[in-house]
Amino acid sequence: MFIETKGLKKSYGEGGSYTEVLKGIDLGVAKGEMCVIQGTSGSGKSTLLNCIGGLDTIDSGSIAVDGLKIEALKGEKLSDYRRDNLGFIFQFYNLVPNLTVRENIQVCEYLSKKPLKIDELLTVLGLSEHQNKFPSQLSGGQQQRCAIARALIKNPKVLLCDEPTGALDSKTSREILILLEQVNKQYGTTMLIVTHNNSIKNMVDHVIYIKDGEIHKDYRNEVKVPAKDLEDL
Repeated sequence: MFIETKGLKKSYGEGGSYTEVLKGIDLGVAKGEMCVIQGTSGSGKSTLLNCIGGLDTIDSGSIAVDGLKIEALKGEKLSDYRRDNLGFIFQFYNLVPNLTVRENIQVCEYLSKKPLKIDELLTVLGLSEHQNKFPSQLSGGQQQRCAIARALIKNPKVLLCDEPTGALDSKTSREILILLEQVNKQYGTTMLIVTHNNSIKNMVDHVIYIKDGEIHKDYRNEVKVPAKDLEDL
């Protein structure tokens, strides 16, 4: 498997405030898959994403991404892992307010040894005409497109998306999901998408449902619904 965790455990706090968030997660995601991670608030889905992304340390178990075991990586090696393998997309766009769209994307372009072509990416994401605007001049959907472009410019092996449509209306959410679908097909990017939205699970290859820190369901869709046809976004 391209992404694999075994016996993954993660807790926070100690004494009376001790909380075991992940209770031994075993999962495998194939290269090029779009995978949705679902669960109620507090189920551990975002923590799982952060552990795979090297943003949180784990208590025990293992995580491998493209054969690289990351649970023991620290300092510069952990930074190299995130730089060389991952793109992050969050619910809130985290754009630099005093940089233009193009400059926000270039910040990550400079981090990559083999970046995608920025003009091609601007075209694919429908940002060419907005590339010289600042974030405050963009709609929410345009800001999220910029955030996606910034994550993709590095040509990452894995795109980690934490509630990528959570701050968007239904029309814009659909546009962003169509975009992610297109990116997956065009670039073969493996995607992990954490979401509360129950419809998104129908458009992806693989669905993992977490409940109380454990995997409750893990299955692959035999038939996928195109993002443009999803209901109740």
